[in-house]
Amino acid sequence: VYMNSCLRKHYIDNLRWLILLILIPYHTSMAWNVWHEPNYIFFEGNKVISSIVVFFSPYFMPLLFVLAGISTKFALKKRTYKDYVVERLKRLFIPFLFGVLVIMPFMTYIGDVFNYSYNKGFIQHYSVFFTKYTDLIGADGGFSLGQFWFLLYLLIISFISVIIIKVLKKFNFEGKIPFWLVIMLGLPLPFLSDCISIGGKSLVEYTYLFMIGYFVLSDSKNIDSISKNGWVLFGIGLIMTVFNVYLFIWSSKELILFNNICKYVSEWFVIISLLGLSNRYLNFSNDFTSYMKTRSFLVYIYHFIWVVLVQYFLYSCIGNNTCILFIGTILLSSFMTFVCCEVSIRIPLLCFLTGIKGK
Repeated sequence: VYMNSCLRKHYIDNLRWLILLILIPYHTSMAWNVWHEPNYIFFEGNKVISSIVVFFSPYFMPLLFVLAGISTKFALKKRTYKDYVVERLKRLFIPFLFGVLVIMPFMTYIGDVFNYSYNKGFIQHYSVFFTKYTDLIGADGGFSLGQFWFLLYLLIISFISVIIIKVLKKFNFEGKIPFWLVIMLGLPLPFLSDCISIGGKSLVEYTYLFMIGYFVLSDSKNIDSISKNGWVLFGIGLIMTVFNVYLFIWSSKELILFNNICKYVSEWFVIISLLGLSNRYLNFSNDFTSYMKTRSFLVYIYHFIWVVLVQYFLYSCIGNNTCILFIGTILLSSFMTFVCCEVSIRIPLLCFLTGIKGK
């Protein structure tokens, strides 16, 4: 059992850091979104670049909650419930506070300067951050959780899951289920997406995905049955993803029902297919994957501030050159993010504040 758990962690970790790397081009692309969602830096609508956001958005954050549920299954084999809760507080709550109190004020300050021509200094704006409450996005300089909403949600879900797991453990709700039932588990997603939803992020939907990860997708037999059909599932998910992009960005007609069907089929089929294919092809460890595993959480914490800073700097230097702004932001922000990771992992205080183990 111990060896099997260790092997499974390889593909879980590899899939997690691969998904987290998507955040850099994803958040870079938000500066050109055509649905006019407020962003810290906003240039102009661009359908091609916006398609990147819509291509990844149905499944990449939901997949992280599924992976968190699977990881919790293995964590509770080695920890008591109390130890797990304490570990979650250190791993999630402290980085959440660090992100909201230290990183987000810089990002909202830049947003206020770029979008609303704020002309005072950062120190004066720091008080604005904690007193201005609007849409919670922060592009207008107001209070925002930014990307750290994920840590807050995951912390809340972790606490909820402990209660659910303790209750359902009495009923032995674990083990292999039929493959068709795995497919059917995606059906509730459209009905859960608006439940306790803040900014389009449903606490109920993500809790459901977390628990599916824990009870169903952590079982090697279920993953094996998915792996056998991995490419077919991925093909269906990819087709639905492309249709979702077309209907949301490029179509001249509003086919809302069909668009939603494509979105949720994309979400579930891509999630389970990536788990199955990762189990088949990414279940290994080497120096590079070990390196990425230890930096992935830091990438999550630091990447967005660098995307915003680089976009602001490049625009100030070269003006509105879309190609250079897009490619330059991805390259420079990736480089600076990993520089921050290397510095952070060597400073004990920053390790504590970001919830990681030091080098």
